[in-house]
Amino acid sequence: MKKVTREEILDYVTYEEQRDAIRDNAIKVKEQRRVHLGDHLTFLFENHDTVRYQVLEMVRTERLVKESEILHELKTYNELIGQEKGQIFCTLLIEIDNPETRTEKLMEWLPLPNHIYLKLDNGEKVYAEFDSRQVGEKRLSSVQFMSFSCGDHYPVAIGCDLEALTLENELSDIQLKALRTDLVS
Repeated sequence: MKKVTREEILDYVTYEEQRDAIRDNAIKVKEQRRVHLGDHLTFLFENHDTVRYQVLEMVRTERLVKESEILHELKTYNELIGQEKGQIFCTLLIEIDNPETRTEKLMEWLPLPNHIYLKLDNGEKVYAEFDSRQVGEKRLSSVQFMSFSCGDHYPVAIGCDLEALTLENELSDIQLKALRTDLVS
């Protein structure tokens, strides 16, 4: 998948002028790549457009003008784009409204990183590789970054086989098409 380049990052004033159109496109792209698993797990599969949008928003929000700061954001968010053929990245949001319940579940689900998988079109399950910076000793962060190595195959479902959270969800036709496009771009 093509990384976002510095040339694609507008200064925040120019971005502000074009923001509505860019945001509308990003929302459409994200909708096609957002997958819910049960009541609390939402996966957003990242691609060039979602990463570019995130960097533009950071430049705008933080009013970044120093080249080194912009390049840092670009490097950080480009980590969410696959490095190798057949690799796909996503952001997992663990969404639990009640703060007490959230804290309890993030502690209980500490082993979650070893139990998230994609089911591929050949029936194989490939497990997520989590960013170790997001997993603490006693609890998870409610935002996780992960990747999957699909090889020459395509995901058809996403699941979790943690005993307390056993779920699997087939991807919709729209999600399948979006992820296949990302894997070959």
